[in-house]
Amino acid sequence: MFVIAHLSDPHLDGSDEPRSRLRRVTSYVRSSSVDVVLVTGDLADHGLAAEYAELAGELDFDVPVLVLPGNHDVSAPLRDGLAAFVSSAGEGHPVHQVRDIGGARFVLVDSSVPGADHGLLSADSLAWLDGVLREPFDGPLFVAMHHPPLELHHPVMDQWKLMESDALAEVLTGKPVTAILTGHVHNAIVTTFAGHPVLGAPGIRSTVPLPFEPHTDSVVDPAAHPGLAFHVHSPGEPLQTVYRYPR
Repeated sequence: MFVIAHLSDPHLDGSDEPRSRLRRVTSYVRSSSVDVVLVTGDLADHGLAAEYAELAGELDFDVPVLVLPGNHDVSAPLRDGLAAFVSSAGEGHPVHQVRDIGGARFVLVDSSVPGADHGLLSADSLAWLDGVLREPFDGPLFVAMHHPPLELHHPVMDQWKLMESDALAEVLTGKPVTAILTGHVHNAIVTTFAGHPVLGAPGIRSTVPLPFEPHTDSVVDPAAHPGLAFHVHSPGEPLQTVYRYPR
């Protein structure tokens, strides 16, 4: 059994509230038995060096930690401040990574667009992803990115979705992908894309109420409990995901 603790959107900014909410989640993970911790973007709220230094101090686990950028992140200070957690060729943007851990492969895709909130994968990024997914690999393979390839049917969040997702679908279709792991929308999401499961982690900093829910007078609900996903892979069995909201 291989267990992924999937966190997303801590938005650390040096203040007490986001730090406290993140610690509720990380404390729960440390009390659990997991093989890897994955944080799918919006690590910092403003992309500042001090925010990444703060996050580095909070990601003290006895297992490997994987991080990738979101739309609030800035590539250069992220690379510098989280160098212990990032393995990516080149400098600046994009921060693509491939990490093999415990017999599983994680393809960490940078879907961010510098200076913008929406996501987009350039032709070069799609070619890189296609090449990685064509490499022989005998084990579960997870594609992780900040922006999920879907519409949330939310008047604000859908302005910041992953654009031109059809091109991504062409790359992913027929590839041996176990699941696509995402963040960004501050909700636990379960759907499919290009024939693969899409599993989104809840937001740590806040939750985004959907139009059919209460509290839709604001884009975010900062009082909702922070959450995380556990993805459990057992050979020969379907992937299982459970969501937890530590109090």
